[in-house]
Amino acid sequence: MRKFMILCILFSAACGTSVSGTTPVPKNLKPYLTLTSTVTASQPDGLVVSVTTPFPSPTPFTYTVKSGDTMGQLAQKFNVSLFALIAANPNVDPNSMSVGQILKIPSASQNLSGASTPTPVSFPVKQILCYPTVDRGMWCFVLVTNNSSNFIEDVTAQITLMDANGKSIASQTATLPLDILPPNSSLPLTSYFAPDIPLNAKPQVQILTAIQIQSNDPRYLPASLQKTSVQVDTPGLTAQVSGQVFLSASSSGAAKLIWVAAVAYDESGGVAGVRRWESTTSLSAGNSLPFSFMVSSVAGAISRVEFAVEARP
Repeated sequence: MRKFMILCILFSAACGTSVSGTTPVPKNLKPYLTLTSTVTASQPDGLVVSVTTPFPSPTPFTYTVKSGDTMGQLAQKFNVSLFALIAANPNVDPNSMSVGQILKIPSASQNLSGASTPTPVSFPVKQILCYPTVDRGMWCFVLVTNNSSNFIEDVTAQITLMDANGKSIASQTATLPLDILPPNSSLPLTSYFAPDIPLNAKPQVQILTAIQIQSNDPRYLPASLQKTSVQVDTPGLTAQVSGQVFLSASSSGAAKLIWVAAVAYDESGGVAGVRRWESTTSLSAGNSLPFSFMVSSVAGAISRVEFAVEARP
């Protein structure tokens, strides 16, 4: 039997795990309603760094494990995500680190060691969109594009909401629905701000981390999507998506973790919603795995849906 798990990134709907041979359609999935159909910033004019300026890809530095250190504490100390720290040290058991062990620390916005030298990477931002919710919260999307032939890993950005007087209201880190941004593709960095956010809040964005990796990095397997299908409902606020994840026969091993991201766009090309599907069903090289789930819009009718996939051993 196959077990599937769907993680709701943007939508507080009932998500369950199926033990049947096919993936069920989630029930009672409701998109967030918005107070206005407009967005607070339709163009990337809130960028702290110019859109045409290459964003830095921080060079990792090292840290020697001391007595009492834990992986979680070090992630907090160096202002990086725990997952990014674990991913940067695939040969280190996070639950049994040894004193004197050397860790690679992926740089973030606050590099406490001062040892990192940024390496420029072409990294265009296509749009910044923020949608208020009925409870006066706000969803923000920062659509980024990888025009290179290599993968980009650990992409994060700081989104700061400003009031009409230019004063900071709230600030937090936005992340991608996948750990990687595949070559020649676009994905939105996403962040939700809890109430109470003014309707006229304006976003400012600064990229924090973006590490370029080779396409043959052993932590990611060569997966692709086949037979994708999108069926948008009549109001246009929900789309049923399906397809197959195919693992190349050239893969060095089976995939034990598979993520599929679906990004919904409105008629004007703005990001309207994001959702990630997860499976921990093992997929061997040369075989495929079906997926089926729903993605909903936070504002406006869905015009199209684009996909991205990630597979890990």
